[in-house]
Amino acid sequence: MTELPDNRVGGPSHPDSPPDWWIYRGTGRPLHDVRLADRLPDPPPWRTFRGAALPERDVFPPDDGEIERKLGTELSYSARDVDPHEAEMVNAALYLRRPLLVTGRPGSGKSSLAYRISRELGLGRVLRWAVTSQTTLKSGLYDYDAIGRVQAAAAWKELAGAGSGAHSEVPIGEFVRLGELGTAFLPRRLPRVLLVDELDKSESDLPHDLLGLFEDGEFVIPELARDARRSTSAEVFTADPGCTAEIHHGRVRCAAFPIVVITSNGEREFPPAFLRRCLRLETREPDAGQLAAMVAAHALDPEGSRAGLIEDFIARSAAVGGLPADKLLDAVFLATSGAYRPEDGAWPRLVDSLWRQLSQQVP
Repeated sequence: MTELPDNRVGGPSHPDSPPDWWIYRGTGRPLHDVRLADRLPDPPPWRTFRGAALPERDVFPPDDGEIERKLGTELSYSARDVDPHEAEMVNAALYLRRPLLVTGRPGSGKSSLAYRISRELGLGRVLRWAVTSQTTLKSGLYDYDAIGRVQAAAAWKELAGAGSGAHSEVPIGEFVRLGELGTAFLPRRLPRVLLVDELDKSESDLPHDLLGLFEDGEFVIPELARDARRSTSAEVFTADPGCTAEIHHGRVRCAAFPIVVITSNGEREFPPAFLRRCLRLETREPDAGQLAAMVAAHALDPEGSRAGLIEDFIARSAAVGGLPADKLLDAVFLATSGAYRPEDGAWPRLVDSLWRQLSQQVP
């Protein structure tokens, strides 16, 4: 049996260039020489979604600064810093139109993957759906302001009764706002990036509830469906600031299945039926090169201290069972600000406080 090469970062045969089938290369740098529409193949027949009418102007909402805040500049992450296994799984999810379930300890860079995908493939603003114990499927899909509509209807009747012909009933779409989950499934020519953050915080029913949406690629807004007898379309607000979308017959149907990145800290098990519909990726601990690239991406480069801090951080992280990478950024920023003095005994105490094990009680 032929043994496959070890393509992990730091392994003996890390590829010098990405394989031909890769669309996503893993650096997070925009692919100025590649158009996703030209490279993305047709989906498998069992993952083809018809969708509703595509918008005339299918432009992605621009990023609102969140990508740069998460990733820093675009010029520091190189091909040598890419985890080939991670890139393989992202590309498999692109080809198969399947959600990608990313697990790992807190702070290991799970959520940042969604932002790297979006920036590299030019897919605009990331739709981040932060899950809590109170989150339901409906809250992610849409919100309907029933009270606001009743108040608006009463005001309209009062004006109509007063004989004013200058006013008309407020359309129902004015009281509907799609959530991040619902916005991701609007019909588009290219997929949106949807980050379902920390799904393991949800109630046990939510993963089950997501199955139908992930399989069918569509959902119904009952309030709009009932109103479709009067008007077959409604313009509603979306999760993108200042944006609206037209919904026909109360049904949202995707044409391009979104790139869904689901993160989990591994605090619970998900139903087998849910896991079967996802591709799974376990994040690895970043090595020294990846940490250095992350620091440089945020324009943090204190003279003479970065390499030493990275080495100290790796040793401390291994000793305490893992530390979030942003704790390294905190320490490097302080060092850049002038707090780092090798001969000063206050610096080790400061770093010790920053890098204390998360589960440890403060004395």
